[in-house]
Amino acid sequence: MNIFTVAFFGHRYIVNPFQMEKRLDKIIENLIKEKHKVEFLVGRNGDFDQYVSSAVIRSKRKYRDDNSFLVLILPYATAEYKNNVESFEKYYDEIEICQSCADVHFKSALKIRNREMVDRADLVVCFIDHESGGAYQTIQYAKRQNKKIINLAL
Repeated sequence: MNIFTVAFFGHRYIVNPFQMEKRLDKIIENLIKEKHKVEFLVGRNGDFDQYVSSAVIRSKRKYRDDNSFLVLILPYATAEYKNNVESFEKYYDEIEICQSCADVHFKSALKIRNREMVDRADLVVCFIDHESGGAYQTIQYAKRQNKKIINLAL
């Protein structure tokens, strides 16, 4: 009974999210219905991450919540997290702070965290509509790792 792991990456700003949200909801719904156990790995660095978290929570409420976990992966304990631990713990099923990022400069921490999420994932779901930025670089890494990738921007 393995856990199927999905990592999500996307641009910080999404201009027209309507189509993307519909596709995202369907993917999450299918995973919750079809997999024995599934963990959804998200960051908290922009629009896409918030859409993903909301979609996972909606699907868990609508279909079932006994086989999936919404896991926030932080590169380090941010001030926002430290000041709101209780509300974070109510919102996410699990919160992990990337141990590999402990001794690196904060600008490198996101890249390291993202790569660890990719390495752990069976599937990578993204919203990449331009060829720049951290999300784009992460998807290039996922391609080199031969990960299955679904780009909701295409």
